[in-house]
Amino acid sequence: MQPIISVQNIGKTYAGGFTALKSVDLEINPGEIFALLGPNGAGKTTLISIICGIVNPTSGTVLADGHNIQREFRAARSKIGLVPQELSTDSFESVWATVNFSRGLFGKAPNPEYIEKILRQLSLWEKKDSRIMALSGGMKRRVMIAKALSHEPTILFLDEPTAGVDVELRRDMWEMVRGLRESGVTIILTTHYIEEAEEMADRIGVINHGQLVLVEEKNTLMHKLGKKQLAIQLQSPVQSLPEALSAFDLEVADEGNQLIYTFDTQREHTGIAELLRHLDQQGIEFKDLHSSESSLEEIFVNLVHQNQTEQQAG
Repeated sequence: MQPIISVQNIGKTYAGGFTALKSVDLEINPGEIFALLGPNGAGKTTLISIICGIVNPTSGTVLADGHNIQREFRAARSKIGLVPQELSTDSFESVWATVNFSRGLFGKAPNPEYIEKILRQLSLWEKKDSRIMALSGGMKRRVMIAKALSHEPTILFLDEPTAGVDVELRRDMWEMVRGLRESGVTIILTTHYIEEAEEMADRIGVINHGQLVLVEEKNTLMHKLGKKQLAIQLQSPVQSLPEALSAFDLEVADEGNQLIYTFDTQREHTGIAELLRHLDQQGIEFKDLHSSESSLEEIFVNLVHQNQTEQQAG
């Protein structure tokens, strides 16, 4: 399968000497939802801006659906829809006029049926004659997405798509994004909401200090890097752990009524059976067991911390 976006050896150093990106390589597959995670200043927006042709790289090449973003800008850009983080819409224009005008900017012939389709898909049809200034923040965000889709792109970039919208609307937008993917649109999103990536993404890239720390299938990432915990509810509280249990990654919780055992899901043996045997030998009785695994947020925080430690050591 040919990637729909190919980023090769992209670097960006600004005139003042600040290096925003360092030799980034990335391939994004057709029809996937790819989430790019990273702390503020990590290079997410710079990378998106280069792929969309807004910022020129210092080095490297970008292909969008086979077109070089610098040498074939118009052809490449026509494949891309971009929803920036900032809400920058013409306040006095109607929804219909704004979206229709955006389509014309890309040289597309008028197509009222298509504009109606995306407005209905985004639950904007009843607002088509409303002025942008009269809309809520969430509706304005939907208009930005409609504008980005107006010229029928095959690639859609969403930069912090649910920033500033409430939880209910955020979930509505997740459903909308899934619907776009099902229609064949490839979606790349940056987000500070880790649960957004965990909920929607097929693959996840983590960027920090201008470098891609990793790119991985979401489920594989969580399996490889996730830690599982076993909460052991005790019959009677313990004040401290016996020396015989020191080999296990255990901590006492809930005022001594619970033991928390952390283990690696990748290991061939979790050590749970051995731990329970040792508890029995120590006369520590339990009444309940409950297991849980790391969230993507915990994995992300650990990855960024590890990368920062390596940067400082280097």
